Amino acid sequence: MKDKTKELLGKIKTGEISVDEALLKLKTAPYTDIDFAKIDSHRELRQGVAEVIYGECKTAGQIIQIAETMKANGQNNILVTRLSPEKAAEIKEKTAFTYFAEGKIGMTGTFPEADGNGKILILTGGTGDLPVADEAEITAKALGNETTLICDVGVAGIHRLFSHIDEIMTASVIIVIAGMEGALAGVVGGLAHCPVIAVPTSVGYGSAFEGVTALLSMLNSCSAGIGVVNIDNGFGAAFLASKINHTEGRK
Repeated sequence: MKDKTKELLGKIKTGEISVDEALLKLKTAPYTDIDFAKIDSHRELRQGVAEVIYGECKTAGQIIQIAETMKANGQNNILVTRLSPEKAAEIKEKTAFTYFAEGKIGMTGTFPEADGNGKILILTGGTGDLPVADEAEITAKALGNETTLICDVGVAGIHRLFSHIDEIMTASVIIVIAGMEGALAGVVGGLAHCPVIAVPTSVGYGSAFEGVTALLSMLNSCSAGIGVVNIDNGFGAAFLASKINHTEGRK
């Protein structure tokens, strides 16, 4: 969208189109109405990141139609989150599409070259947190970030975390993904100089309340500088981490 807008402004400069013609194009560009959805084609221009498709509540046919509309508006790399294997298979029959089954996330196009200020480090408390971590990692890469994923470094064996101190100290942003009591985020927050984004997961026994216990623990952490996203929201954590990692002036 940015490139198309620059092209439009260039045509005004060279006299190929009038100001009024360009204004009309900009007025009609903000979204495309396809009856069941209104595609926000100006989102990248406003927010720096193009629209992402939330696949869980949509049919494969709807996802395909939305993606085709996005492509027609100049968006080639399209991310689809919370996508079942069945829908992914149906989409792959109709268009070029890469599916990452662990995180139930897929995309058209290819990963862009990393252009962030540094590296996004993703830590998981246990193996059970990997689906959320995969969603976070694919999202971060799709948004132009270099990532490192370190698994199974929860507080039950804290020495495993301390063997990765160098990665923790040199990261630009850290995403901590943990279930059970969610204590890992507070520990990492007490070690790192960079922003820490905590993701509670629904992993745990009965009193974990499908992630609510980890969520409350992370919200009440005594370590300063921790932001918390919703339960199992690897996408939201990566989106925020990418914004931080692309903030101008950060080193």
